[in-house]
Amino acid sequence: MTGAAMTGGEKVPASRQIEVEWRPGRRVGALLEGPVPARDPAVLLAHGAGAGQGHPFLAGLRRRLAAAGHLTMTFDYPYAAEGRRAPDRLPVLAECHRAAVRRLREEAGEVVLAGKSMGGRVATHLAASGETCRAVAVYGYPLLPPGKAIPRDTSHLEAIGVPVLFLAGSRDRLAPLPLLRAVVEGLPRARLVVFPGADHSFGVGAVPDAGAEAILDRLAAMTVEWMSSLYPASSG
Repeated sequence: MTGAAMTGGEKVPASRQIEVEWRPGRRVGALLEGPVPARDPAVLLAHGAGAGQGHPFLAGLRRRLAAAGHLTMTFDYPYAAEGRRAPDRLPVLAECHRAAVRRLREEAGEVVLAGKSMGGRVATHLAASGETCRAVAVYGYPLLPPGKAIPRDTSHLEAIGVPVLFLAGSRDRLAPLPLLRAVVEGLPRARLVVFPGADHSFGVGAVPDAGAEAILDRLAAMTVEWMSSLYPASSG
C-alpha cells in the first residue's frame, strides 16, 4: 500500500493496486480507493468497451466517489488487461466481473454494481442473475450496439430486484432518449437522470478539460445523493 493522508483526523489510504483472480491462475489488475472506515455501500466501477480502468472517466469518478467516503474499486476485463481491442464475450466479462465482486467483498460490506456503458450493462446482467448487490448504477447504457438501429434485448432488466440508476446524455446515440425512457418506465425500481447536451462519453475524453471535470463532479454528486437515498434515516 502507498502512503496515507490525513483528512479531518481520519486516516485515508491512497489508492491501492490489487489483483482479481477470475479463473484459476488468471488474474487482472484492479485499483481500490477510499477511506478507512468507509461509508456503505462500496462501489464496484466497471469500464466501457473502448478503454480500461485507467481512462479519465473511470479514474475521475473513482476518485470522487472515494473522496465522498465510499470505498471504490475499478478493474480491467481480461481483454483490456491483455492489451486486446475487441471485448470478450459476455460470459467471460460476467465471469471476471463476478470475481471482482467477490474481491471487493473481502474489503467491504454492501456493494453497488456500477459501470460505464458496457461495464454497466454487464453489471445489470449480474444483478438480474442473482448476484447480491445493494443497487446498480449505469453511466450511459449501450441500448444500441454501435452502428445498429435495433436495440439490444433488455428483458433481463425486469429480473433486477434492487434499485437501478440510469445516467444518460441527451445526445447519446447509443441510447436515444425515447427508447431509453420506454425501457426505464417499464422498471418499477429504476430512475433515469438525463444530462442535457451530453453524449455517450459525457464529454470526458483522454485529456479532460474544465467542462469534463465539472460533469464528473455532477455525476459523482448525483451518484452519492442517490446512494444516500438507499439508506433512509431511522424514524426512531
